[in-house]
Amino acid sequence: MNWIKKALTRRISVRVGRRKQRREIEVEPSERLVYAMYFAITALISLTLLEGIYMLVLRSFNTEIFAAITGLIGTIVGVLLTRKG
Repeated sequence: MNWIKKALTRRISVRVGRRKQRREIEVEPSERLVYAMYFAITALISLTLLEGIYMLVLRSFNTEIFAAITGLIGTIVGVLLTRKG
């Protein structure tokens, strides 16, 4: 849980005091976001394994599973980019 929370933590520089000194503040993500990312990563790994087993057993490619994998990758990358940006 620590590496996902660390990846989603933002660092903001704020000016504080009369001298307007810069100070770094860390804004941690909510617990719901961290758990949602865990769920998305677990689902991504599971779907990737399912696609691999499907290809080994049936010797064909399932486009529905691949579409779900692509959607999860887009979701994970989107969350990471918006949290860090």
